[in-house]
Formats: sequence, C-alpha cells, structure tokens
Amino acid sequence: MTIPRLPRDDLTAAMAARRELGPEYDDAFIETVVDRIEEALDARSSAAEPRARARPRPAAERFRGDRDHSLAMAVLSLLAAIPLSAISVINAGLPGLMFTLAAIVLINVTYTFRPRP
Repeated sequence: MTIPRLPRDDLTAAMAARRELGPEYDDAFIETVVDRIEEALDARSSAAEPRARARPRPAAERFRGDRDHSLAMAVLSLLAAIPLSAISVINAGLPGLMFTLAAIVLINVTYTFRPRP
C-alpha cells in the first residue's frame, strides 16, 4: 500500500492562484493549504497504523523490552553491600570495607553506562 503524498503540482497551482487573487485572499488560501496537508498527514498515519498492528511481537521481545533495570540493580547492590561490608570489615578492616564499597560502586557505574543494543 502506498502512502499518499500531497502533490507538488497542486501546491504550485495554489501558489499561482494566490498570486493572482492578491493578499485579500491570504486567509482562505492558507486555510485551504493547511486542510490539504492535514488530509495528507491523516492518510499517512492511517496507512501506517495497520502495518504497526499487524506484526505481533515475539514473546522474548515482549518480556525483554527496553526496560531499564537500574532501580533493581541499585536495590540489589544495597542488599549485597550489607553482608559484604560486614565480611570485609571483619577480615580486612577499613581498607577491606573501602575496597568492597568501591567494587559495588564500580559495578553500578559500569551497568549504568553500558552500551545498549
């Protein structure tokens, strides 16, 4: 199915008619051209809608989607930070705690700025 276009010849003829009629008919001319453009846009959108609805998305694509999992990653990082901090403080003291927290921050930053397909 082809998408209807607003013919350039029609616009050229309308511009020539506008020049002949003079400035007192500018409002009518503009209204006519805008109506024609709206008709062409409506026809394009109605022609594009059935194609978009016709193709069902595969189940894997529906569930994967383009969701952003940053909040889930942040919550899981906080949950993991509690026991990991306790273990690192007990075994390595303050340097161990700093290393553990830096690793968690690095993982979150890497996840946030990863390249997305």
